[in-house]
Amino acid sequence: MTAELILHRGLFTTLDRSNPTASAVAIKDGKFLAVGHDKDIMALAGADTKVVDLRGRRVLPGLIDNHTHVVRGGLNFNMELRWDGVRSLADAMDMLKRQVAITPPPQWVRVVGGFTEHQFAEKRLPTIDEVNAVAPDTPVFLLHLYDRALLNAAALRAVGYTRDTPNPPGGEIIRDASGNPTGLLLAKPNAGILYSTLAKGPKLPFDYQVNSTRHFMRELNRLGVTGVIDAGGGFQNYPDDYAVIQKLADEGLMTVRLAYNLFTQKPKQEKEDFLNWTASVKYKQGNDYFRHNGAGEMLVFSAADFEDFRQPRPDMPPEMEGELEEVVRVLAENRWPWRLHATYDETISRALDVFEKVNQDIPLEGLNWFFDHAETISDQSIDRIAALGGGIAVQHRMAYQGEYFVERYGHGAAEATPPIARMLEKGVHVSAGTDATRVASYNPWVSLAWMVTGKTVGGMQLYPRANCLDRETALRMWTENVTWFSNEQGKKGRIQAGQLADLIVPSKDFFACAENEISFLTSDLTMVGGKIVYGAGDFNALDENPVPPAMPDWSPVRSFKGYAAWGEPERAGKNSLNPRLIASCGCANDCNMHGHAHANAWTSKLPISDLKGFFGALGCSCWAV
Repeated sequence: MTAELILHRGLFTTLDRSNPTASAVAIKDGKFLAVGHDKDIMALAGADTKVVDLRGRRVLPGLIDNHTHVVRGGLNFNMELRWDGVRSLADAMDMLKRQVAITPPPQWVRVVGGFTEHQFAEKRLPTIDEVNAVAPDTPVFLLHLYDRALLNAAALRAVGYTRDTPNPPGGEIIRDASGNPTGLLLAKPNAGILYSTLAKGPKLPFDYQVNSTRHFMRELNRLGVTGVIDAGGGFQNYPDDYAVIQKLADEGLMTVRLAYNLFTQKPKQEKEDFLNWTASVKYKQGNDYFRHNGAGEMLVFSAADFEDFRQPRPDMPPEMEGELEEVVRVLAENRWPWRLHATYDETISRALDVFEKVNQDIPLEGLNWFFDHAETISDQSIDRIAALGGGIAVQHRMAYQGEYFVERYGHGAAEATPPIARMLEKGVHVSAGTDATRVASYNPWVSLAWMVTGKTVGGMQLYPRANCLDRETALRMWTENVTWFSNEQGKKGRIQAGQLADLIVPSKDFFACAENEISFLTSDLTMVGGKIVYGAGDFNALDENPVPPAMPDWSPVRSFKGYAAWGEPERAGKNSLNPRLIASCGCANDCNMHGHAHANAWTSKLPISDLKGFFGALGCSCWAV
């Protein structure tokens, strides 16, 4: 019973209803040995036990993302300039200009999702002329959500788009009066044109992809993520594109637990994919760090309803039910769970017709199948899912696209989109995630803030208080609730004896900080399986996860790291156009109350003599010179 590691003098939120709070934990063999009070836990210390004093800090279970794309994201992370969290377009364009200056030919500069124009103080995207001005010769590809991509002239030359290039189905190449591509690509509503264009860019060599994936996992650890369910992705083939993660798993270098779903890549040949996979892949094969989790989120292409709220809702074709039934029968017969991308209730209700039909012949009881997204799901569909024993995995896509949804459907329709509180009330299995990296950011705290505050990242109030969640419920959505979706209930998600020792110490107390601070939280201590994989601040010396420098040497990760939380001092001073503001205004280090005002000040580069008056006019109470 001697512990290998003891953490004591902490404020633990265990999420174990029989033991909700504790001050210390003992860990052995990667699991919690005991959870309780300091006196009892310290009795388990031996001569070789490592003891960490938490100094009264809040401790939470490690966060688990129910829907993300870490396999694909890891292969590309070191090549991507992330605008996630950047608060002004001027800062974003400065980052772009600096990256262009060090990116060698024939490489591209890519900003691939994780941001929205609404997060910028300017409330707009750059123009193509502005991108061409900072990058006349280096190809630049900017992906904005699922709706559009901007390519500069050099990128158009690199991909070979000319006046003779036809529009693909469901997409449009915007052209000038002479018929030449301008550099704007639109999803109408199929995002295939965006992804197929991105796929034309250079790829990293295998060893660099290994390094890139390690840096992506390191970034997730910095934000408190200890586990994910990977939803596959377009242009992501099994097993070839999983070789990097497999290598890291084989070498014991995984710092994020990853359960993966297999995502078909073959329109009209989806059944063939799943017949081959169910014959060669055993459900749940792998270990606690890398394991199979079933099928989806793409089961058949005819059931994919892209959530581009700038476009009208797409109607699924009449062949959807027949094609979907063929695949679901294969999965049910082989006892594989599945997940299905579905934005609109019209798609969900038609898919449920199929699931109920299959259930009559092959009972679905015990299969942890679920819908992803479900923004406009109806009460009737929620009831049908509950009756079939399914679940709903929600993500904070509305935090990035809520303004577009309101523009098309109105504030009333947006008030419960998705209706999370109603789902929980009805007793359905529900959990939360991000759908990172090409739509929303991979930052879990943005998702938690969205559920608690009901606001978009642009500041729009989407939901009334009745449809928001309290902090404990939101935290459960990111921890214990997710384990049903990977069939790991009782194994992780709580700080409880016998469960996997995954935990975090957030940079501020999640339960005590102001609501407008939640999205700025990071982790000062992240532990996976009893191993400290990230340490910062008071716990910097405990970090056991050294990662080699990002490869290649021009990688944006070297200059800009990842999520740009302007409230974080080490980031703000490096990337702000006006670092004097950061040095002078204590507000920038502690809150986001005046985030847009700060961005305006950075953009206008006000002289230091004017800053006090600028913030005084805003009523900034924490101004200090």
